[in-house]
Amino acid sequence: MSRERETEAGLEAAIHEVGAEIVEHLPTPPRGPVAALDERAMRLTAEDPELRTALFRLVDVTPACRSLDDLASHLTEFAEDVEEPPPPLAAAMRAAGTKPGRLALGAAVAGGVSHMAHRFIAAPTPAEAKGELRRLWSAGIGTSVDLLGEATLTEAEADAYAARCDEALTTLAGIYSEFEPRPLLERDPDGPLSRANLSVKVTALTPLIRPEAPGRGVEDAATRLRPLLARANELGAHLHIDMESLDARETTLGLIAELLGEEAFRGGPSTGVVLQAYLRDAAGELAEIIAANSRAGRSVPLTIRLVKGAYWDHEVVEAGQHGWDPPVFSEKAESDRSFEALTRTLIAQARERPGTIRIAIASHNLRSVAHAIAFNRLAGGADDSLEFQVLRGLGDDLAHALAGAGFRARSYCPVGDLVAGMAYLVRRLLENTANESFLAEQARGASLDTLLAAP
Repeated sequence: MSRERETEAGLEAAIHEVGAEIVEHLPTPPRGPVAALDERAMRLTAEDPELRTALFRLVDVTPACRSLDDLASHLTEFAEDVEEPPPPLAAAMRAAGTKPGRLALGAAVAGGVSHMAHRFIAAPTPAEAKGELRRLWSAGIGTSVDLLGEATLTEAEADAYAARCDEALTTLAGIYSEFEPRPLLERDPDGPLSRANLSVKVTALTPLIRPEAPGRGVEDAATRLRPLLARANELGAHLHIDMESLDARETTLGLIAELLGEEAFRGGPSTGVVLQAYLRDAAGELAEIIAANSRAGRSVPLTIRLVKGAYWDHEVVEAGQHGWDPPVFSEKAESDRSFEALTRTLIAQARERPGTIRIAIASHNLRSVAHAIAFNRLAGGADDSLEFQVLRGLGDDLAHALAGAGFRARSYCPVGDLVAGMAYLVRRLLENTANESFLAEQARGASLDTLLAAP
């Protein structure tokens, strides 16, 4: 056997060892009627594309509905496109034939959408999320708070979003100052880590996002991001810049490259950016991010959050409308392989140039997480040099398992009202019904070998 094959075999063995270690720490799943209903609903929508589409259309329109009768009417209208509705949906459609039935159905719909929203959205405001943030911190799980709200259309909306971010930084710094020490969440081999962590969206910081002219968006967003960076630096908080659809990527990367190289921010605050593995040119994008960070000459490491990507449907539809080849991988296995290749590159970069980047592995895939840990160990890295991030409502059990096994875990916690969070909620439902959750596969009887198989 060649040395290369021996190395790969050793890595696979290490991945299986780590995967078993994580699974051993998974919490016992809830067995109550609400949890059972959640599981059944998600399974049905995963198996039936027509039902899934009807559900997403219903969730999307809920904030605009004026009455319970209106909600029930929309459900029956959307459900007409489902050729073989499951028994509960068929019964609901029959009930909608009378006024009392529509009111009862509307109330059930409103309650169901509210339940789903609270599963994914921590609270309406950062202050109201304090209890949830404390619960996670006590369990050894940090957070990155995201203020819900999609792209802004006016300068006034962008100013309002920036003001909310400024207020959130102050609120979060105050909340986390009251919590007990958690050494694993507060320091890694490169130094101290911020307790308060806020994620921001460039599309909400400027209405001037133009793929053909990214410079306009950079200039406008910079006027709002500079004060936020200064406030984060003052408070000792971390400010993470999210990556969204491809339309905003050049503006986002340009903004990061410009501001992080400014003298005022070379010593802080702690900042980060997102890398999407489902993009075909993600390796080139990573090289661009690393080069820009190197040119900036900052004394604080840049955190790179590696994700699979949450805008797959948007990118495919938009490419189809323009007659382009999709910029994303068409198969899940391709994205998984890209994720692993990027993980290896990040770990190698961190080893070669210590103190320049921090790595945050954001995945709910057991194989992806175990691969990162195993490869890092074989490369000589310490376990606390990696951070693992999950989405609240989707990766809760995995976060608890990782924290229980001694790894640093962080939960991405959106806050905001239902209307502002509707686009986010639909994306999370798409992700949760994509048949890719290792917990769902495990519940269906998949073996550990199957869950940890190479993509």
